[in-house]
Amino acid sequence: MFDFNILHIVAGIPGLLIAMVMHEYAHALVADYMGDDTPRLMGRLTLNPMAHIDPIGALMLLVARFGWAKPVMINPNNFRSWRKGELCVAFAGPAANLIVAFVALVAQVVFSRLDLFTGTALQLVLSMIVIYNINFAIFNLLPLPPLDGSRILMCFLPSEWNYRLASLERYSFIILIALMMTPVFSYILIPLQRLVFSVFSLALLPFL
Repeated sequence: MFDFNILHIVAGIPGLLIAMVMHEYAHALVADYMGDDTPRLMGRLTLNPMAHIDPIGALMLLVARFGWAKPVMINPNNFRSWRKGELCVAFAGPAANLIVAFVALVAQVVFSRLDLFTGTALQLVLSMIVIYNINFAIFNLLPLPPLDGSRILMCFLPSEWNYRLASLERYSFIILIALMMTPVFSYILIPLQRLVFSVFSLALLPFL
């Protein structure tokens, strides 16, 4: 799970920044579009990495390839439609990451076909962009507050269950660290990672 390869860590910095910034910017942009200007007022409607990076989450993403950014605060009461707003905002972050990953994968294929990889550096950087964005999307879809997956789930649960799920947030960090230190995390996320790669490969099949 943990990767302390210095070359991979350095090559992964662009992927880390892109994954976090695009994820949180997508949340802020969609929330603003759905009627909530809270992210705009809090300075989150920006591509400036300093507005979105969580130091511990960034470190975990670098060494474990699964991490988190600083959550975008929203006020669901401002949405024109509460459920639609919550769903769209929650899905926006992971969707942005998957789009970025696919674009980076397309770039890899194009550069390889045109023989533009003069060395392994660019190829490694693009690979890290793909991996970090896929993993960031999957990680954030876990149904554990305050991750996006819990917000999606709460849109369909009864109010009583929502309160119980929300009460887990105080233990989320401990739960996540415990999961990362055990094979359970890999058993859940690695198959999903492979599924995403399979879908991407099918989409690229006509061009390979």
